[in-house]
Amino acid sequence: DDRGGPVRGPGPRVVRGLAEVYVMPTRTAEGDKAAVCIVVDVRTLRSIETDLAASQAIFGQSPFGFLLLDPDLRIRRANQRFASIFGGRPDDHRGKGVPDYLPRAEGERVTAILRRVLETGDSITDMHVTGFVPGSDERRHWSINLYRVHSGTGRPIGIAWLGTDITARRAAAREAAAARRNLALLNEAGARIGNSLDLETTARELLDVVVPGFCDLATVDLYQGLLAGDEAPPGLADGSAELRRVAFASAVSGAPFPGSGAYVEVGAVHHFAFNSRCADALRTARPQLVPGEEGGLVQSTLAVPMVAHDTVVGLAQFARTKGSEPFGDRDRDLAVELAARAAVCIDNARLYRREHERALILQRSLLPPGDPEASGLDIACRYLPGNAATGRPSEVGGDWFDVIELPGHRTALVVGDVMGRGLRAAVAMGELRTAVRTLALLDLEPAEVLSQLDEIARGLGAPGGIQQATRAARRPREADLSEVYLATCVYAVYDSVTRRCTFANAGHLPPVLVEPGESALMLDVPPGLPLGVGGEPFEEVEVELPEGALLALYTDGLVESRDHPLDEGLQAFVGALTDQNRPLEDVCDHVLNTLGSHHGEDDIALLMARVQGLPAESVGDWTLPREPRSVGRAREYARSQLLAWDLEPLVDTAELLVSELVTNALRYGEGEIRLRLLLDRTLVCEVWDSGLVQPRRRRARDTDEGGRGLQLVGLLSAAWGSRRTPRGKTVWFELPLPDGENGLMDPAEALLSLF
Repeated sequence: DDRGGPVRGPGPRVVRGLAEVYVMPTRTAEGDKAAVCIVVDVRTLRSIETDLAASQAIFGQSPFGFLLLDPDLRIRRANQRFASIFGGRPDDHRGKGVPDYLPRAEGERVTAILRRVLETGDSITDMHVTGFVPGSDERRHWSINLYRVHSGTGRPIGIAWLGTDITARRAAAREAAAARRNLALLNEAGARIGNSLDLETTARELLDVVVPGFCDLATVDLYQGLLAGDEAPPGLADGSAELRRVAFASAVSGAPFPGSGAYVEVGAVHHFAFNSRCADALRTARPQLVPGEEGGLVQSTLAVPMVAHDTVVGLAQFARTKGSEPFGDRDRDLAVELAARAAVCIDNARLYRREHERALILQRSLLPPGDPEASGLDIACRYLPGNAATGRPSEVGGDWFDVIELPGHRTALVVGDVMGRGLRAAVAMGELRTAVRTLALLDLEPAEVLSQLDEIARGLGAPGGIQQATRAARRPREADLSEVYLATCVYAVYDSVTRRCTFANAGHLPPVLVEPGESALMLDVPPGLPLGVGGEPFEEVEVELPEGALLALYTDGLVESRDHPLDEGLQAFVGALTDQNRPLEDVCDHVLNTLGSHHGEDDIALLMARVQGLPAESVGDWTLPREPRSVGRAREYARSQLLAWDLEPLVDTAELLVSELVTNALRYGEGEIRLRLLLDRTLVCEVWDSGLVQPRRRRARDTDEGGRGLQLVGLLSAAWGSRRTPRGKTVWFELPLPDGENGLMDPAEALLSLF
C-alpha cells in the first residue's frame, strides 16, 4: 500500500520503504510460461524525474543561450534559446564548433580560451564576444560565462557555455559615454574657446578642443571679405565667396585634410565648388555629411557652417578616419553647437578688430602728422599703440601728444593720457586735444590751461556738458564714476628768446631734463589731481633750459607694465637718456629699443625736444617812454633793425604796423612801452605795456576818423593778437619772410580797402 511496508530483498536483509512493482509475462528459454517482477524504489524514481524536468527547463525554458561542448569542443547539446538566435532546432547544432558562428578572428580567440578552460578548469566570467546572427548585418555583442563539466568520477567531460545578448546594453553604455564625452567637450569648449580676441587664435582653440576628442582631422575656413572688414562680401549668399583657411589640426601624422578639390594650405584663399556639399552647407546654413572617397583615409566629414548672430562667418569641417565610429545625430548636434560657440567668439573678435582699427585710425588722425616744427626747438616724437612690439592687437588707448606754436616764437608742449581704452577713450582724447589747442591759442598760463581743461574733462562725462558738470561739482560726488573721463596731462610753454620753460602738471609723470654734460634728472613739477576730478588749483614751475638741453615728456606706457614696476621703468628711462649727444631721432629710437621689454598693453607717447634758443642777434628789444615821440622812435628802430636783417621788403609794412601798435599802447595802455622784434622762421613784432585792457577789433563806420588801426593790422599781417602777461599785456603781429609762400597785401591797397 501507499504507507509502505517491509520488503524482503535478496538474502536475509529486510528494508522498509515505498516501492512500485511491475509484473510482465514472459517465457523461459525452454518455452515455459513465466513472469518478470520489477520492484522500483519510488523515492529514487521521483528524484530522477525531477532531475530530468530541471534539465529540460534549463535547455528548453532558459532565456540564456546554453551549450554543452565535448572535449573536442564540439556541441553535444544546445538549448532552445541558442537555436532561436542562430536558427533551426537544438539538435541541428549538434556536432558544430563555436568558430562556425563567429568571424574568423573572433572564433580563433574564443577557441583558444575554451581550450584553456578545458585544460586548467578555471572558469571565465563575462567574456565579451562579438559576431553576427543569420539574416542581419548588425554586429551583436554577447556576455559569456564558461566552466568545465566533470563526470561522477571527476573526469572532465566538456565545457558548459552560458551566454546572454548585451547588444542593447552596450549601445546604451555607448550612448551614455558619448553624452558624457559631448558634455565634457562642451565644458572644455566653454573654457578654452574665446579667450583671445584674435580670429586665428580662436579658430585654433576650436580645433584644439575637437582633435582628437571628437574627430581625427579638422579645419576652419573664414570668409575673406569678413576678415577684411566687409559687412557682406560678394558671393556670401550663394556660398561662392572666397574663404581663407585659418586653422588645421590632425591626429594622424602627416595626413592632409581631404577637402573638396586640391589640398588647401593654412593661410591660402580659396572657394568651394558651387555644387559641393561644403558650398551647400554655407548656402543653407545647415550641416552636411560628406562621405569619404573610395580607398581614401577619411570615412566621412561633417561640414558645419559657423553661424553667429544669423550671419555665416565661415565653415568648420570635422573628419573621422576609416575604422572610427561613424558620425551620428548626436555628433552632428555637438558639432553644430561647437561651431556656433566658436562662430560667436570669432564674430566678436571680428567686430572688435574693426572697432580697434577704426579707433586707431581716429586716434592717429588726431595726432600731429610727422615731426612738428617749433621755434628754438628740435622736435622728435613717437607714438606706439598697445602691444605693437608683440604684434598682438590691443584696445587703443587715450595717449596723445601735441606741439603748438604760440605767438612770440613760443611753443606749447603737451603730453596726456586718457584713462581707459577703446573707442570712447580715443574720442575723449580727441576732444581734450582739441580743447588744449583752443586754450593754448588763447595764450593762457599753463596752470590756467589745465584748470579750464579740467572743467572740460568733467563736462565730457556729464549729460548736460560743462555747465551741468559745474553745477554738479557743487554737490557731493556720486559713487558711480563709470561715465567720468579722467586724464593726466603735462603742459609746458617754452620761450625761445629767454629759454625758459613753464610747466603745469595734472597727475602726470614728471618731465625729464638732460643738460649738456650732465645726467638725466626728473623735474620736480608738483603733480596735481588728474583732469576730470576738479577741486584743486594747479601749480606752475619755471625752469631755465640751457642751450642744447634735452627735454622729454612721455606717458606711463613707456615705463610701466605688468612685469615691470614704475620705479624700475623710470630708472631705465633716465639711464637711456644719459647719452643725449646723438641726433634726436636716434635718441628716440634708442629709448624705445632700450625700454622695449617694458612695453606692454598700454600705448606709448614720447615727445622729445632739444633746446636751440633764439640767437641774440635775432632779437631787437627797446623800451619807449610814454610820450608821443615814441611812435617815431619805434618806426626808426624797426626800420634800422629790418635793414640790418636784410628784410628791406618788409620795412614799409612793418613801420606802419609798429606805429599802429605803439599808438594804440599810448592811447589805451598804461606805463612805459616795450617794443620787441623777433626773427626766426617769421618776423614777429611785440608791443608791451602795463595796462590790462585787451584791444578789441571793431568795424569803423565810413564817417569815423579812427578805429581802423587794428583792422589795418589784421589786413597786412599774417596773424595778430594779444595776450596777458604777469604785469600787463602784449599785442603782437607776425609777417612772413620775403621768400615765404604767403604774400602780403600792399599797404596802400590795404588802406584803401578800409574805406
